[in-house]
This record gives sequence, structure tokens and C-alpha cells, in this order.
Amino acid sequence: MAANVYASATDGGSGGDSAQTRSGTGVRTAGSTIDCPDVGSKLTSVPEQARGEVDKELALLDEQIAKAYQRLSESAQQVQQDSGFADNAIMNPLKDKRAAALERIAIAIDRVGDRPEGLEALAACTVRDSGNQAPAQGEGQDGNGGQQAGQEQDQGQDGQEEGDGQGANGGQAGNGPVAADFAPITSVQPNAGSPRQGTKASRGSFATDCGVNENGLFNSDNIIAAPGVTNGAHHFHDYVGNQANNAFASDQDLADAKTSCVDQGDKSSYYWPVLRLQNGTQEQDAKSPGGGIEGNAGEIVTPKQVTLTFVGNPQGKVTEMPRLLRIITGDAKSFVNGPANANASWSCTGFEDRQLKDKYPLCPQGSDVVRTFRFQSCWDGRNIDSANHRTHVAFTDAAGNCPSGFRPIPQLVQRIVYDVDAPSLEDGGRTTPLFAVDSFPEQLHKPVTDHGDFINVFDEDLMREMADCINDGRTCGAGAEAEPGDNPEEEPQEQPTKTPAEPTKAPEAPQEQPTRTPDAQDGNAGGKPVDAGDGDGGKDQAAKPPATNKPAPGQEQPKEPEQGGSPTAAQRTDEPEVFATPTPEGGTANAGEQGGSKDDTGEDTDGLGQSQAVGTATSAAPTPSVPSRTEPQAVGSGGLADTGAQLWPAAAGAVLVIAGFVVLRRVRRG
Repeated sequence: MAANVYASATDGGSGGDSAQTRSGTGVRTAGSTIDCPDVGSKLTSVPEQARGEVDKELALLDEQIAKAYQRLSESAQQVQQDSGFADNAIMNPLKDKRAAALERIAIAIDRVGDRPEGLEALAACTVRDSGNQAPAQGEGQDGNGGQQAGQEQDQGQDGQEEGDGQGANGGQAGNGPVAADFAPITSVQPNAGSPRQGTKASRGSFATDCGVNENGLFNSDNIIAAPGVTNGAHHFHDYVGNQANNAFASDQDLADAKTSCVDQGDKSSYYWPVLRLQNGTQEQDAKSPGGGIEGNAGEIVTPKQVTLTFVGNPQGKVTEMPRLLRIITGDAKSFVNGPANANASWSCTGFEDRQLKDKYPLCPQGSDVVRTFRFQSCWDGRNIDSANHRTHVAFTDAAGNCPSGFRPIPQLVQRIVYDVDAPSLEDGGRTTPLFAVDSFPEQLHKPVTDHGDFINVFDEDLMREMADCINDGRTCGAGAEAEPGDNPEEEPQEQPTKTPAEPTKAPEAPQEQPTRTPDAQDGNAGGKPVDAGDGDGGKDQAAKPPATNKPAPGQEQPKEPEQGGSPTAAQRTDEPEVFATPTPEGGTANAGEQGGSKDDTGEDTDGLGQSQAVGTATSAAPTPSVPSRTEPQAVGSGGLADTGAQLWPAAAGAVLVIAGFVVLRRVRRG
């Protein structure tokens, strides 16, 4: 089977040449991946005394898969020459190693409880076609609006310059992403809905501002899923909030740590896989586990904005989160596990009523990429974690109700905005690089694997304040100035005129981009852009009053906003959404779809590219700390001091001219 997979997947489709390439990291492209049963998700009941040992064995299983995938991806030639090579040299040894680890898990649990049944059946793995091969001759589009990568790839393994080009399987490290992983956001029908709020709904919101990881805190640990294990995640994370998060941090370490949050009462840890540009950059982890060694390569992109907002429940009041509650949303292994636990949401500013689940978005010019995580908002009332890190929390149903035995808690809505350009798919990202989140090696950087992690380290008084605020229908936290009873849904707000967006096109050549200054709050109520006050083309900006959480006179707010990427949008079901289906290739978005254009200074000109929502704390990256781009950036216009420096010589000259006229007049009179 492995031989058949490689025979088809490494066929370049052009003269029979191999589409396999070598990356600058030593990881070769491959047409297949390894699919293993996810043992952790099956262990729903593990005695507390056995959890430490079980967690270490689960982390070892992940390491075994990562090494086997690397071996498989480097052995295409041997697999093609010997049909039994993959089984004999890779898959059978992997099965034996997994069987031994599974037996140790069973023994550890058996010591303090009932021995789990059926673990031995989870030892065997299979070789699976990755779907990353280049199209055969005559094939053009992938059916999702983007061309398959590899159409202009260099052939051969030794002829390609290291770090240059993406190859048939895309990505700087050769294991993804590929062109088929992208889709224009304009091809997606509006699909973000929300449940109707009941009379007892908790309608308030609480925002916290914890920065954008300008401190550069990264590691490939995962203290929730793999405590005490270095490189337990096999991919790098961005961290905001708690500054002590690593695999070995104790609860006390987290409580004593510093925080990047403005409100020092919030020492919670918020983290997610980093986003990278596949531009050949050698980052700090280029030769490290979790980084380039495992196929996570390229320039790490610092978010432009990070918005962290806690919202209520559409059917009732929320209770306080227990201290040190741990929540993982999404599934880092969903490419092979399937979408059951997936919770990825990708969109673009100005289009957040359209969410992609299994594609990266191609955003129109002037619109930014947005990742949105809506965390589970029901708690079992007893546990701060569970053996599989899922069963102690749950999503609401379609009506917004928690499962029996669970109680509503504030829902964390995490929104991350990136200033990245739509990649050039026609040349595999050579002109404008592809981008992707870090992942386990065998997950191939698929967008569906996106996930977020949260550990609650709020002061108990602040958590109580949060719950009271949400239950009272107020807007509180960072940047909030609302009075008690203020609610962004109470009054309709007039929407700006929408203009149809042009179909997304990947740029054909690098273009000079103006330096962007951090925008105002970029929350999006229901994906419907709200005038952020910068829609006048940059005129008279200095005379504008600061943004507040109250509507301007004559301005109205929506009664029932559609669900979008906004943390402050009306509550929807917490259930993971079904995959969005793009419209047929070549189709345009519906009339009235949202634009996102900016003028040549990077500011919004139509009020659609960036929007502002009430009660949303937005952390914006300071301009000097934004990572260098692969394209030249223009210098923006000067500030007030620069203007004064240019005007005073003219003023002095005018004074001299007037004095000269006065002297001349007196001389004539004399």
C-alpha cells in the first residue's frame, strides 16, 4: 500500500520525473502521511494517581509517530524500489513500539484502578495519501478556487536550491501547506449563525488586554496535554498572559509568574500554534525539535492584534470559572483524526460572517487574516481537567443549552489578526509566500488542525467581577467605559454601505507596501463591519474624539447581529461548526458582500476593512516590533513634530519679508 501511495504521490506528472524535493531543513517532501489512532482521546477515565505516567507515555506515542513520519518522508526511493520496505522498516517497528507504550499505560492504570480494555487494538498505524501531490498533466484547478502547487516546480532532488521554492507538497519544509489548502474568502457564503437569546440570557462581556506576544515567548511544550515533557507539542506556540508557561511549570509557578496582561489580576495563559510565512527565513528554532527538524519552518509572524473577550450564555446566567481550569479547543490531530473535535475558524477582516474550517483564507487586498477560537463554555462543576482534556468541559447545543450536569461559564472568544498577504498560488508561493500554522509533522500544516489553549489564572475577585459583569449585561474590562445596563445589542446600529469586493487574486510580483500603524479595536459584531471612525480617507484624523463604548448620537446598533469572528457578537452555539463550502470556482460573492479596502497609507477608506465592536479589548502590535516582511515597506507620513520642522523656515521667511516692506516704506517717506 505504501509503495502504491508513493508511486502515485511522487509522480510529478511531467515526463515521469519525481516531484519530490529536499527542503533546507533536511525534511523531504512526501506524498503520504502516517495515520495512527489517537489514544489520548480514548482514555476518558484515568485515575489521578496514574495521570503523570500516562501523560508521559502519550507524549512518547506522539514522538514515535513524528520519527516514523520523518523516516517515511525520507524513504520514497526505497519504498518505490521495494514494496515491503515501508512495512518492514517503518510501520511494523512503529507498531511494536506503540504496543509496548500502550502496555505500560495499561499497567499504570491497573495499579490504581481498573485495567483499560482494548488498548492493544490501537497499536497499528497506516500509511495514507496526504493529498499533497501535484496535479497530473491537463489538470488545472483544485475545485476550490486555487491552483495546485507544483506546476512550476524544479524537478529532481539535487538540482533544487535549498530553501528555494515550495515543491509539489508546498511549504519551506516540504510537508505543507499546499495551494489546495487555500480558498478565497469571497467564495464562501455567509455561514456564521447564532442561537436566539432567551429572556434570561447573560448578555454582558468582559475584555482583557494581554498583548500580541511582543515579548517573543515561544516553546514547543504543552503543559496541558504533555506536562513534564519537553517538546510535547512538536510545534511552536505563541504565549500571551502568563510568562512562566512551559512543560515544567507547577500551579504555584503559574500563580507567582509575571503576566503580559494590562490587568495584573489576570495571570491566565493563552497560547496557540504560531503562524509562519514560508519565505525561506531561518528562525531561532530552524534546527531544533518542534521547529525545522520537524517540518515547522519559516518566519514566525507576530500578530497584528489579539482580542480576548469573555461573553455570556444565550439561555442563562454564567458561573465563575474555577481557578486553574484548563481548556483545549480544536484538535491538533484533526487531519488524521477527522473533524469530530475540530474547531478551527479562518476568515478575513470585513468578512467575518464567513468562516472557513478546513482552508486558509485568501483575503482581498487591504483585508487581514483572522483566526477565531470560541472555547467550550460549559463546565462539569467538579474538575479543572480530565484525562483526555475534554470531558470536563463541553459546548452548548444549537439552542445554547449546556448538557445535563454542566453549568454555563464565561466563554472565551480569542481573535488573532495577521497582516499577511494572499500567497501567489500559481507559482507555489515563490512571489508571495504561503503561510500556515505549526503542526505535528504528520498533520502537514492543515488549517483544520488549528487549536487554542487556555489556563485560568484570574484572581478570584476579578473572576467574580467578570461573572457579575456578564450576568448584569454590562461591558467591562480593558477599554470599557460602559455604564451599568449598557448593552451593544439593545439598540440597532446603522450599518455602513457595503461595496462588492473584487475576486481575490494572488499578487504576481512583490509590491511595495506602506507601513501600517496599529488600527483601532478590530472586533466585529457578527462579522458586520461597524464604522471605526477612519472611513474618511484619513481626513481630519486629529480632530476626532477617542472611541468609546457608547454609540454616537444618531447611531444605532443591531438587534440580532449575525455571528462572525467577533468576540462580542451575539452568542451562537458552541458546537464546532460544519465545514464551510466555497461557491463554485469562478463564482463571485453575493451582492453586498463586505469589502475591506485601504488607501495608500494603509488606513481604511470604506470602513469595511477594519471594524470596531463595543467591549472588545484589542492588543495591537507596535509598529517597531512587527517582524520584517519579505517585501519592501514604504515609510509613512511624519507626525506633528515633522510637520512643524518643515513649516518654521517658511514662517521665518514670511516675517523677514514683512519687515523688509516696513523698512522700505519708511525710507520712501524719509
